[in-house]
Amino acid sequence: MLRPALSLTLAVTLAGAAPVARDLGIPVRGVSWVRLNPGRTADGRASLLVSMSQNHGGLFVLDVDLTTGHCRQFPVKDAVHSTFATATCRSLRTGVLYLGSAWDAHLHRFDANHSERGIEDLGPIDPDGATFPTGITEAPDGSLWIGSYPGARLVRYDPTTGQFTRYGRIDPTEEYLYPQAGDDGSLAALVRVIRPHLVVINPATGEHQEVGPAIDDPTDKTKFLKLMKGVDRRLYVDSHAGKFRVDGMNLTPVDELPAPLPGIQWAGIHRYQAPLVMPRGWTAQFLDDNDVGAGTPRDLLLTNTDPTVPSRRLHLDWVGGGSNLHVMDVGPGGDLYGSSYMPNQLFRARVSAAAGGAVAVEDLGKHTFAMGEAYSLATVGGKVYLASYPEARLSVYDPAKPLHFGAGPGDNPRDLGRLDGVSYRPNALVATPDGRLWMGSAPDYGLVGGTLAWYDPATGRKGSHRGIVPDLSPASLLYLPELKQLLVGFSIEAGTGAKPARRSGAFGLWDPATEQLVWSGDLGLDDLADVSSLAPAGGGLVYALLGRGDHILAQGAPPITPRLVLLDPAKRAVVASAWLPKEFGPVSWHGLFALRVGPGGTVYGATANCLFRIKPGTCEVERVWQESRPPETAGTVWLTASDPNIIDVVGPIVGHEFYFATGWRLRALTLP
Repeated sequence: MLRPALSLTLAVTLAGAAPVARDLGIPVRGVSWVRLNPGRTADGRASLLVSMSQNHGGLFVLDVDLTTGHCRQFPVKDAVHSTFATATCRSLRTGVLYLGSAWDAHLHRFDANHSERGIEDLGPIDPDGATFPTGITEAPDGSLWIGSYPGARLVRYDPTTGQFTRYGRIDPTEEYLYPQAGDDGSLAALVRVIRPHLVVINPATGEHQEVGPAIDDPTDKTKFLKLMKGVDRRLYVDSHAGKFRVDGMNLTPVDELPAPLPGIQWAGIHRYQAPLVMPRGWTAQFLDDNDVGAGTPRDLLLTNTDPTVPSRRLHLDWVGGGSNLHVMDVGPGGDLYGSSYMPNQLFRARVSAAAGGAVAVEDLGKHTFAMGEAYSLATVGGKVYLASYPEARLSVYDPAKPLHFGAGPGDNPRDLGRLDGVSYRPNALVATPDGRLWMGSAPDYGLVGGTLAWYDPATGRKGSHRGIVPDLSPASLLYLPELKQLLVGFSIEAGTGAKPARRSGAFGLWDPATEQLVWSGDLGLDDLADVSSLAPAGGGLVYALLGRGDHILAQGAPPITPRLVLLDPAKRAVVASAWLPKEFGPVSWHGLFALRVGPGGTVYGATANCLFRIKPGTCEVERVWQESRPPETAGTVWLTASDPNIIDVVGPIVGHEFYFATGWRLRALTLP
């Protein structure tokens, strides 16, 4: 095997005036982690509080007028860090709403009886590393038990004293914990995701132990484990191995489970067990976006337990600040298409040459049942295909047809479903000349080893291959017409909650006709990070950007400086390589699609802080635009876009315009 050429680190600052980035608008103003929190006020009136989450403006609570639909909107105090209300609990005793926020893991309180206080920040849930509250449950004494990620940590909060008692990890290896409290004093929690199981906890001491059935293979869909609170206010377990009641520190088999207690959330599931009936017999549900808890829900239906009382349909008038964008590319007609991040909304940006390049942005709404975000997209036959997290669901939009989302043949956009049962984060999507789409994905939670799957739009047929290089996940794909093969760039990314099994990524050549791996290797590159992006360099050569995004670092992988590589796939050799200058900053949080082909075939690249141009045939780079200071450490810059010039999403180059996103803002700059 040929050894790579001498590795260089070069940077040439361009002379002349630097280009200036322009804001083109906020394409999506949606919300996520939406929960209806019904209850009553101190004077006995029906009360509906709605908790919503967003990137720009932080989480907020709506106090809904059940006659008019008018919303009094209460924002969180720290809108930069308290963005998502990932855990909520409205006390059935006091009517107070408690919210756990990500990614700062703070506990908040909103009391409808004292709305003048707004959302009160009660402090950090567990400063030892918690970032994401997973569940909140109320015990008979009024105390709250809170689970958090990472570390599957358990915390008790006493509302009367304002004191937190922190019990640390409940499991030595797992990361997710979902507690539930019974009125008999029992306390239990689901632990996930590599080996889902149940623990019972002594609330007096915090002592805990595993009990009952577990799921040793999370890919076995015949195995299940649910924890719920019954109408008798005791805890019950439903599982593949039987039904049980939680009795203190033990499980007792039962023949039947009681009905679930209304107003209590399922442990580990983003919805209530059963709707709570408010005073005067009212229940509430959204008619739009009800299934996924994300989108732009405004259509509220109130129904009454008394069939003689007519229902009410209300339009909620909440105002959104903006949703982070997640992926974008050129689609049919030269328009830009992309997805936002929780909610997963499809947006389009129409570029008007007649108006001097002005862009009109529009939110096209839901395109998939996957509530997270699209990771990749491709255009085939005048239609836009998007691959989304979770479940790596594929969806399609035809700009020539009217909007009507669904899963049926006449719907547009249309959710096409999953290609297999393992794919979860679809990092790459590319078309091949036979008309098929190929999707590279990281695996489901708790698993190691991703998939390379395909879909044929003409026939609806599909197929999937897992672990074509063991323990790695396809992160980037590029079709090579000269070889009639796919160049695959691999990442060490494992499913969330699992740890990477390897330290280095790899390259591979895949024959789509025979569906076989032709070759794989590291091309002699030491410290080979994830192959985040691939771009044609002309003459059969390919540029590859190697980086280690924040999500990989969060899984415990060591950091590696971003590197540019010019390779010859036919010879399976490196032509040149260079470490990117440190002042360019890290590769953006995932690094996907960070290489883009510009005018004349020149390839451009981007980090989270810099746009650079590559001298053709070399790995020499020159800075085009940089107005952001690289952060001292990689972290969660992509979540808040607190730096006004961070490049969170690398978009395409159209003509001489480079499109990208900073948080919720669509932006562009003209290449010099």
